[in-house]
Amino acid sequence: MPFKVLTAEMSHETNSFSLQETDEQAFRNRYVLMGAEAIAERGHLNTELAGFLEAGRAHDWQVNHVLSAAAGPSGKVRQTTFNWLCDPIISAIKQYPLDGILLGLHGAMDLDFCEDGEGELLGRIRSAVGTKMPIAITLDPHANVSNKMCALADIIVSFKTYPHIDMRDTGRHAGDILHRTMAGEIQPRTIIVRRPMLEEVNGGRTDTGPMIERIAKARVYEEKADVFAVSINAGFASADVARVGPTVLVTGQGDFATHTAFAETIADDIWNRRFEVLNDYLSVEEAAAIAATYVPDKGPLVIADYADNPGAGGYGDSTELLRALLSAGVTDACFGPMVDSEAAQALHAAAIGERVHIALGGKTDPSFGGGPLAVEGELVSISAGHFTGDGPMVHGLSGSFGPSAVIHVGGIEILVVTIPRQILDLQQFRAFGIYPQKKHVVALKSMQHFRAAFEPMAGQVIVYDSGALCTPRYNRLPYRNVPRPIFPLDQAET
Repeated sequence: MPFKVLTAEMSHETNSFSLQETDEQAFRNRYVLMGAEAIAERGHLNTELAGFLEAGRAHDWQVNHVLSAAAGPSGKVRQTTFNWLCDPIISAIKQYPLDGILLGLHGAMDLDFCEDGEGELLGRIRSAVGTKMPIAITLDPHANVSNKMCALADIIVSFKTYPHIDMRDTGRHAGDILHRTMAGEIQPRTIIVRRPMLEEVNGGRTDTGPMIERIAKARVYEEKADVFAVSINAGFASADVARVGPTVLVTGQGDFATHTAFAETIADDIWNRRFEVLNDYLSVEEAAAIAATYVPDKGPLVIADYADNPGAGGYGDSTELLRALLSAGVTDACFGPMVDSEAAQALHAAAIGERVHIALGGKTDPSFGGGPLAVEGELVSISAGHFTGDGPMVHGLSGSFGPSAVIHVGGIEILVVTIPRQILDLQQFRAFGIYPQKKHVVALKSMQHFRAAFEPMAGQVIVYDSGALCTPRYNRLPYRNVPRPIFPLDQAET
């Protein structure tokens, strides 16, 4: 008889310092897809679900996919919202006989009643199925992995790329391990080692730097007979939780002393190389000065604001760079997104081609990223904000910025949106009539993920710190719950 497997995806990366709690609408703004609808939209693309289904077809499973749900990174998930997402999963588990469970999670979900959202979900599942049913989960490598997660999930597999271009491969990997477990061929469990750091010093970049060698070692170790997955997680520093920080996981069986020793060597390397920083964060003034004199002979200058990255819980409304670019007289440029629902609504009430005076951004918390910026410009377009990606990460996946507008101020086209999303695909500009390849300067709010689509066409890439909520200057953030001492907050003690 074919194995019966329940699958689901539930993802949230929680920024503990965000003023914006995550409710049901926040998930609906990204996606909440049930069963067949989720399979139709996500089941053939670069998603964990696609990998789950691929494993199911290869092994002739009966798959019951319950839901796929994600919200953009933001503040703690409300209990009522968490229950709303969990209840269909638990209900399906109780309703159908199962041989295994396969979940696509993030690993950095924080709840308003519990800091370990994934651990809480797994605990509820274990209460329903007992200790013997195999459970496999996939994680984003920016997971803050807890001991509880490792105790409750037999199999854990994290993506090995950042930008994340292997989500489907990771889902298939986890599914194949789960199949062998259900068949009785293996009996895996997962061990964890960690270091006292907020995150791996370069955020887990895999396009350059020391993570390339670490991932290569992980892949070699996975070739051993009793090793099924090695996951190197950079951690997520915007989480003020006890489980914060980089971890190394080995899912395997047999000689766990040897597995642990291997994991320790990777963790030691992360610790020993904690001062080898790859990113040189420019000031806003420095970035604007480079933009003002840039000659685009090999492609546009791409300027990335790491600190105001909506993909890590930034509000997306920092005005510091836009202010500096306008002051420096930068032309033939584009900027996005500027997350400002109030401004987007006002622009939707204006006529295309109209001269508009409007206060942009800086309205959530001006102490992080600057206050509102008064601008005058021409309204170029308005839209519902929909786009479909065509780049390496989100090819074929649809998304929405909500009600959006493009205004031309000075020499800069500005994408004003309602729903925060980081820029990681060219279509997030092109769908609104902005063509980055033709610009001299492309200013965007993103952290590393933009490189997959934008770096190939860029003449130069620079990154800067606007002082917004995801600033790499961690001493600006009011940590209260992370274990101390911890690097880099307590460098003298670590």
